[in-house]
Amino acid sequence: MHARTLKNLSRRNLVAAGAALMAATLAPAAMAADNWPDKPLHLIVGFPAGSSPDLTARALAEPLEKKLGQTIIVENRVGAGGNIAGEYVAKADGYTFSVMINGNMTIAKMLNPAVRYDPIKDLQPVSLIGVAPLVLVAPASAPQGKAFMEAAAQAGDKWSYGSPGVGTVGHLGMELLKSRSAIKAVHVPYTGYPQVFNAIQGGDLKLSMLPPALAMAQIQAGKLHGIAVTSAARSPLAPGLPSLKDLGVNNFDLEIWNAVAAPKSMPKAHVEKLAAAVSEIVRTPEMRQKLSMQGWQAVGSSPEGLQNRIQQDVKALGAIIRDQHITSQ
Repeated sequence: MHARTLKNLSRRNLVAAGAALMAATLAPAAMAADNWPDKPLHLIVGFPAGSSPDLTARALAEPLEKKLGQTIIVENRVGAGGNIAGEYVAKADGYTFSVMINGNMTIAKMLNPAVRYDPIKDLQPVSLIGVAPLVLVAPASAPQGKAFMEAAAQAGDKWSYGSPGVGTVGHLGMELLKSRSAIKAVHVPYTGYPQVFNAIQGGDLKLSMLPPALAMAQIQAGKLHGIAVTSAARSPLAPGLPSLKDLGVNNFDLEIWNAVAAPKSMPKAHVEKLAAAVSEIVRTPEMRQKLSMQGWQAVGSSPEGLQNRIQQDVKALGAIIRDQHITSQ
């Protein structure tokens, strides 16, 4: 009995020792996850200072610094419609993340197989920040509503429309409109939305789809005329404007969005921590107001919520790309 008791005690001691050893081994890893980030983070933006993604990133950076307890360095890596930044983030370490527009997180590779990152394979969704319809705009002297749509149809390919580049949502949205209406306007790509606005004012363009932040300011100033919004219903971001459906364009529902993306190298625990912080900030009254002033309806989703949106857009915009044979090569 005595020998058997000693043997049992020895086994218990071994189990206890093993458990203690395992706890000691796992503790540093757990602490490392809890302490992230333990050095400054880099927030990458693929568009110039003053652009919509840049304004959103900088509005997010300050409260995110306070919440995470680390400096956040905003870097503009401009070019290729945001894909230069996309490639950089895809290859970055776990201390780098980005505010991106939907195209850079969804259809970049579909539009151009030469793009050196695959947004579906190389990026991780973190949080959907905000959504908005585009606003179909025209020169201030243009007719309103259905009269404009009729004039655009009658003009055929004599009219031109502008976008901030081949494969952008402004381009794909107009091609979708052309496929579902009698409009035949010819595409002219520009380097950004401000340049598109200037071209409309200068008489070079007859129409375009602009983000609400830019469109509504110019409409209210009397410099542009608002025709309709691209969402399925009217939008609080563009008060007073009908939807394209109201003007007789069926099956039209298109929104732009921006979101936080991380490289695959970022551990899931850190992605979740970043997502929780971003979501909490985006849902505060202060950030909601800032986003609204920039023309966004705040969301602040989970990584799973953003993943669902990505899948929806890949399906919808991918169909436009295939049907219209659009390529950015």
